[in-house]
Amino acid sequence: MSDLTFNKIAGAVLATGLAIVGLGQLSAGVFAPEKVTKPGYAVEVALEGGGDAAGPELPPDWGTVLPAANVAAGEATFAKCKSCHNIENGGANGTGPNLWAVVGHKPGAHPGFSYSSGMATFAAANPQWTYDQLNEFIKAPQKHIAGTKMTFVGIKKADERINLIAYMATKGGTLATPAPDPSRQPGAAAAPAAEGAAAPAAAAGEPTATGSTANPTAPGGGPAGQAPASPGAKPAATPTPAPAAPAKK
Repeated sequence: MSDLTFNKIAGAVLATGLAIVGLGQLSAGVFAPEKVTKPGYAVEVALEGGGDAAGPELPPDWGTVLPAANVAAGEATFAKCKSCHNIENGGANGTGPNLWAVVGHKPGAHPGFSYSSGMATFAAANPQWTYDQLNEFIKAPQKHIAGTKMTFVGIKKADERINLIAYMATKGGTLATPAPDPSRQPGAAAAPAAEGAAAPAAAAGEPTATGSTANPTAPGGGPAGQAPASPGAKPAATPTPAPAAPAKK
């Protein structure tokens, strides 16, 4: 390669590099980004499951929500579980155990499945899958039962869990629907506090006399409004009238 050819190639490479740098500087000046002083809109994130920042989410009132649950929607939600579970009577175990009749059944007791030590410990302390236990487990399996082999992230929306559990109960479930529980209704926790709020006010002040208590009848033996004599006190002497002056003759 001659020196002239080398110089041409080197010049072309250098010119290309300078052109790229120059275009970058030019575009940065033309299309300079401007910081937005005020966001166009704010995104509000609602709390899952109807809870609020004031306290933990109350367990559902199963006697109220189960009769009103959407079983068809629960069956659709179960599609998230089908990759690991079968829920048909006599169905085979998969990555997870068969879930036929799981509602009301003893945990960790389906034949032919090798359960984790965490599930075995849970089963020893809980004789059956209750609605509350299923609700918490489906919400966050790893959090509810430490050491479980179920790595599913859970279903966070309360209505989806209720519909799912209602559907699972139709698949051989043996747990009866409980009666409605007023203490689990929204706002039930605030009612007792409101009722008890007046008690300290009454205790703080003196009792108010009403009716005959305000104006007690004077005790017998003395004029109205006069205080009763103290025990052992001598009665006041009655003044003797002065004798009349004799008439002058």
